[in-house]
Amino acid sequence: MTNHSARVRLGHSDLTVRPIGLGCMGMSQFYGDSDDQESAQTIRAAIDLGVDFLDTSDVYGGSDIGTASNSRGFGHNERLIGTALRGRRDRVVLATKFGAKVNDTRDGIVIDGRPEYVAAACEASLRRLDTDVIDLYYCHRLDRNVPIEDTVGAMAELVQAGKVRALGLSEVGPALIRRAHAVHPITALQSEYSLWERDVEESVTATCRELGITLVPYCPLGRSALTGALTPGERFHPDDFRHSNPRFAADNLAANLEPVEALTQLADEKGCTPGQLALAWLLAQPLDVVPIPGTRRIAHVRENFAATAVPISADEIAYLSAVFAPGRVVGERYTPVHAATVAR
Repeated sequence: MTNHSARVRLGHSDLTVRPIGLGCMGMSQFYGDSDDQESAQTIRAAIDLGVDFLDTSDVYGGSDIGTASNSRGFGHNERLIGTALRGRRDRVVLATKFGAKVNDTRDGIVIDGRPEYVAAACEASLRRLDTDVIDLYYCHRLDRNVPIEDTVGAMAELVQAGKVRALGLSEVGPALIRRAHAVHPITALQSEYSLWERDVEESVTATCRELGITLVPYCPLGRSALTGALTPGERFHPDDFRHSNPRFAADNLAANLEPVEALTQLADEKGCTPGQLALAWLLAQPLDVVPIPGTRRIAHVRENFAATAVPISADEIAYLSAVFAPGRVVGERYTPVHAATVAR
């Protein structure tokens, strides 16, 4: 059983965090309109609650496929966090990312991992975040036109310069993880992982365990599907990422919500919410994980953070693993444009 006082060391770094962080992406993009003042208040309240791991990216807020009308501008999320953290910066481990951009015609994603861009992107993020150092700096997506050794080599120079404390990767597979780790120790791997999405299990998780890399699952609540808040036939606003996501298409969603009923029933028996039980399942996996559920509302932050106190037995873990067996959730997790950026 985990608890609020437990801390997780990120990889082999000196950084330690509580077991559940806060993903800030939705405060700027992907899930409809947001209010900067409410988001900043949520960040500050989350820190006061004890959340000490914040996740962002320089691209959050920029235009994206299916959400162009909701664009807040490249770097918006970092600026928002920089403002919200004034007077609180020393209370959090701050993670951001570089590498993902959107082209001028808004019809695709551009990935840039050139060494010269790595340095420029870091300087820009430091300014927007209003900080002297980034605790955890991720390569958001791999640039297939640049050897990963060159990209990570440039990231390592940022560590040597004192601008970054630790390095991370996102959505890459075992071979690439090993190549990157040979250049500079990789502290964290951020990938989608939940009862709804289990593709990282086996080879990726085994590689992380072997190399001592912490797994940071994003979308640990299946883009809210695991909270019990969605119903079959749910309709999403055009500015909502799920509007064009295959897993949330009408026929797929109805099938994908069926196992959530079992999750909800077990949660009711245990006196917790479905989302808390889904997070407890993740925290019980046989490697260091720090999920970063995203939300704009402090009530949800409080609920998610309390998941660390939800006990879960080996039988319950096995039961949920069987209910959400790999392949049970149908539909691709990304549209082709987004899927092309994943390098597992």
